[in-house]
Amino acid sequence: MFRPLAVIFSLVSIAPAFSATQLDTSPRLIISIREQKLMLLENGGRVATYPVSTSKYGLGDFRGRMTTPLGYLMVAQKIGDYAPVGAVFHNRRLTGEILQPNAPGRDPVTTRIIWLSGLETQNAQAFHRCIYIHGTPEEKTIGRPASYGCIRMKAADIAVLYGQVPLGALVQIIPDRLPKVPKARPMPTSNTLVVQNEKPNSQERPEPASTSGTLSAEQMRMAGALAAERRKAQERKGTPVLNKGTVAAQNIPRA
Repeated sequence: MFRPLAVIFSLVSIAPAFSATQLDTSPRLIISIREQKLMLLENGGRVATYPVSTSKYGLGDFRGRMTTPLGYLMVAQKIGDYAPVGAVFHNRRLTGEILQPNAPGRDPVTTRIIWLSGLETQNAQAFHRCIYIHGTPEEKTIGRPASYGCIRMKAADIAVLYGQVPLGALVQIIPDRLPKVPKARPMPTSNTLVVQNEKPNSQERPEPASTSGTLSAEQMRMAGALAAERRKAQERKGTPVLNKGTVAAQNIPRA
């Protein structure tokens, strides 16, 4: 008669191990230097893959050099809402000109700008170096290194990606091939999650940093979200922020 009770108590003791955990639904990007491709991930799966073009001058994050940085970055600013596909930007301002793909003799930033900010020492200068994901009329070069540090995309592709990636989204630039990731599945209609043994008013703690000194993925996502909120708060208060139409301290002449 005591055996069923023992089984019940043993199940209760291990219940926390089966507690539901919140799914990672945050959109994020992985960019492969080797394959010259960008992958959009959401709900833990692959949403889309696009061809890109990274720097023809190699890898790194040094001021005065037109190289593409590696590591974890985040989406710091988005510029170009509702701009026409092929619209030309100069110093992040629309010029009114619209270029067709592979227009001869022109190589400006077009269509949309996703401005990246580094989250690690190895890419700390990315924002000041104006490292963007952006459109280009030089679509014939997409698929091989041809940029001046930025990540170039076809105009139609960046127009779609722009609407899928929010401020604060995590971006990882890797030297190797893209990971094998299954296609994303639609989220269930019910978003109710059951968490057992959770104390009232308990506060979530971020994952600890790894022993190598790099940030965990969760801490990077939190940093990205906090940075986006700080920038919004500064804009509301009228504090000068490096923003749309403002020339950065270290502009690259071409991207």
